[in-house]
Amino acid sequence: MDMNKVGNQILILRKQKGLTQSELGDRLCVSYQSVSKWERGETLPDTAILPNLAQVLGTTIDFILLGGEKMIEYQGSVKIADLIKGLKSLESMGILLGKENIIYQSAIKGINTNMNADIEAAFVDDYVFEAFLAESAIQSLMMGAYIDVTDVKNTFKHDHFKQIVLKNCANHGIK
Repeated sequence: MDMNKVGNQILILRKQKGLTQSELGDRLCVSYQSVSKWERGETLPDTAILPNLAQVLGTTIDFILLGGEKMIEYQGSVKIADLIKGLKSLESMGILLGKENIIYQSAIKGINTNMNADIEAAFVDDYVFEAFLAESAIQSLMMGAYIDVTDVKNTFKHDHFKQIVLKNCANHGIK
């Protein structure tokens, strides 16, 4: 938590409400000096005051404590090992159903058409497989999933794809 961001957020919200430091302090039963220290990032409001502070400022506690930044809410978590299993299951489908099976052919054709790539090449080439793995990870991030960067660092063999996924993680607030 960045005390300066929190303080600046309190300052902005207080001014938007047209309150002085003294008026805000009076409403919260604290001194204007306390409000001043919060706004300068020297101290944080006591946790017991936060609900009232948020109410007076017309916001949420999270919005104050995050310094006005939006809290990222992930839609679950994805492990790289699970993405690998998912991609390998496509290869298994061809073995189990047969490559001539319409279900297998339709799945492969759909992937190849939508991605403008050959997924079957990934079944025999580690580099191509990792390209599909990176794309799977990026798609998961775009759908709101959380991916642990340590998992990415420990699983990807090719630095090129590792860096692409890590950059996308950072773009989605995961560092």
